[in-house]
Order: sequence, then C-alpha cells, then structure tokens
Amino acid sequence: MGFYSQVILPPLLDWSLSDATIAKLRYELLQDVQGEVLEIGFGTGLNLGFYPNHIQKITTVDKNAGMNAFAKRRIQNSQIKVEQLTLSSEQLPIANHTFDSVVSTFTLCSITNVRQALKEIHRVLKPGGRFFFLEHGLSDKPQVQIWQNRLTPLQKIIGDGCHLNRDIYALVAAQFPDVNIQQFTPVNMSDIIAHFYQGVATKSSPQQEWQN
Repeated sequence: MGFYSQVILPPLLDWSLSDATIAKLRYELLQDVQGEVLEIGFGTGLNLGFYPNHIQKITTVDKNAGMNAFAKRRIQNSQIKVEQLTLSSEQLPIANHTFDSVVSTFTLCSITNVRQALKEIHRVLKPGGRFFFLEHGLSDKPQVQIWQNRLTPLQKIIGDGCHLNRDIYALVAAQFPDVNIQQFTPVNMSDIIAHFYQGVATKSSPQQEWQN
C-alpha cells in the first residue's frame, strides 16, 4: 500500500463517513450485536461509539495499517477492548464457528475478492450467528446504474478499490439464505454514491441446513 492509501485516505474517509445521517444508521445497525464480535474493515474506528454497552471486546480486521493507526485515538477513548488484526478479510486466520456477530460498514465495496470474504465471514460465524452490514452499492434505478458503472473505474482509484456498482444484496444472499435487508438513499445524498443496503444475515444451524 502506498502513501495515498495509508496517509491521505484515512482522514478523508473519516471525514466523509462521519456524517450525522450515517451515524444514526450505525447506531440502528449495531444495537442488536451481541456475544463475541468481529468487525471487518474497521477503518478509523467510527463504529466504536455505537456498540451496545454490554459489548466489552471486539476483534477487528483491516489490511490498511494507516487506518489502524488513525483508529488508535478512538480505541484509547473507548471502554471496549479492541484486538486489531492487520490483514485481509479474504483469508482469516480464525477457527470455524468463533463469533456470534460479524459487522461490516462501508467495506464490501472495496474488498478485491468480496465473495471469498463473505465465505470467510460465514465460516467464522457460529451456527445461528448474525452478519450485520451497512454498505453502499448498486442503485435500483437503471439510469443511476449507468452512471455508477461509468464512474466506478475512477472511484476505484479515488477510494482505494471502492466500487459504486456492487449488488450487495445479491452478494450477501449468495452466502446467507436468510437475509433481512433494506435498500434506500437518504434524502440529502446522491443515489450514485449513497444507495445504501442495511441488513442482518443469519447463518443457518446444522438442523436448519439438514431440513433445507
């Protein structure tokens, strides 16, 4: 990773993702998180202030050392113990069925092999565990999709691999049959860059998989 990714991008993302509307969505998403928690794409630690009070520890994954360094201030000011892992979510050195909850916010857009990362998320979740996600991606409006497809090559440069045109629902549903999701664009934001997917996907128990 270069100078831009590790030095310039972290404060830019921290500023752009600190919007009050997004903060409200983070709070709504994280209120039902419980148990052993893994957060992928921890970034600058913006979710830390929104976890429920009963969460005492989270394990985090982010391959960008610059993001992890930027997050130190929030970690120091948080009551939550944070174990930071600087690595890719596409290959997690974590045992099967380890976590009750996995969290991802504005991360699936930029993972190179996002399907592999979702397989890893599914693998490390306990049966009945839940994947909480808040992401941006492909609009449901055809005319907006045209511009998302046109602008994604530029966005990948500016956003260090970020795609505007990923169908987040299709990607998550391919790994998790049980997905509860909402798609929307906040009234004060552009559908091109802020078509949001907010949801919870549940990993089936062995009994449910047998019944299916």
